[in-house]
Amino acid sequence: MTERNFESLLNESVKVHGHLCPGQVLGVRMSMLGLKLIAIEDPRGKDRKSIIVFVEIDRCATDAIQSVTGCSLGHRTMKFVDLGKMAATFINLKTGKAVRLIAREDTRQKAKDMFPEIENKYAAQLESYKVMTDEDLFEIMEVSVDIKPEDMPGRPLRRVCCDVCGEYVQDMRDVEKDGKVLCKSCSEKCYYSDANVS
Repeated sequence: MTERNFESLLNESVKVHGHLCPGQVLGVRMSMLGLKLIAIEDPRGKDRKSIIVFVEIDRCATDAIQSVTGCSLGHRTMKFVDLGKMAATFINLKTGKAVRLIAREDTRQKAKDMFPEIENKYAAQLESYKVMTDEDLFEIMEVSVDIKPEDMPGRPLRRVCCDVCGEYVQDMRDVEKDGKVLCKSCSEKCYYSDANVS
């Protein structure tokens, strides 16, 4: 993946996301750098089984990361960790090399300084994020990530029925409590409640 691919990757990302925004530019740039640092050349082709990405925010950049890397929740190659941070960790599964990239907060002010004639701050960010250096845009951390077997892509390692609700749970997400096998919804507070139960 080369720098000259940036425009085509950005255009493809915009098609996936629906519009061009600073987050799209950041996500494409972050992906290009992350892939380069972990030595993944063809994430959507020959290297597609060699990569997992952990994203830490459910915002625009995540769509760009999915578009560039080909990683997705459905393929179990994208993991969402809800930390609310503009950051992502790229992992080469063959080598174990992992880097976490964090968008630098000071880029917002740099965008104003680079393009003072652009009054709209998002338009200034969009243009500046295209031309800033990787070092200006991101902090880079070499990290290690322990990926459990049940979190790897592929067929589920186990599928069990919850003793309370009767729904099936895959990928070892069940909980054993008081001698029963439970889904997480039955064992702890759930994000939803049954509207028909008063």
